[in-house]
Amino acid sequence: MKTVTVRNLQRTVRQCVQTSQRDRVVVTRRGQPAAVIVGVDGQDWETVALETSETFWRMIEKRRKEPTISLAEARRRLKV
Repeated sequence: MKTVTVRNLQRTVRQCVQTSQRDRVVVTRRGQPAAVIVGVDGQDWETVALETSETFWRMIEKRRKEPTISLAEARRRLKV
């Protein structure tokens, strides 16, 4: 994992974006982690938006707590 200071980020942003496609880049401020740059080359906008959406992940967590049915039961209900 590469680290870069906020001050150096301004000078090396292009290199950091390239590096982030292979590995995460941690941006530090006063020696402490402040941000992480994660590459998303090759992903579509919808995927990036959903992966970073707090609302989407809250919905997923809520749904995971609800009761589920088996695949066989789903097929029976859908008459597949």
